Amino acid sequence: MTFGYYGLMATKKMTFSIPESLAAQLLRRVASRDRSRFASEALAARLQERDAALIRACEIANQDLDVAEIEKEFDGIGDEMAEPWK
Repeated sequence: MTFGYYGLMATKKMTFSIPESLAAQLLRRVASRDRSRFASEALAARLQERDAALIRACEIANQDLDVAEIEKEFDGIGDEMAEPWK
């Protein structure tokens, strides 16, 4: 994922609290002009990992025969009401 620093992409200023040791590493290792981009890229990567994990979990659930049976039961439920309101 590519981020434009103050380019066409809208930005939002946010405040976070992070452990002191992690803050010290960030200040030591990443130049001040690059910190926003660094944090954005790190957040995007972590969110992408979570999405991938959710997709894997769904794929595993979809292979489960018990889940397939439950889905088959739900497929039999129609949208119309058995006794519509009068």
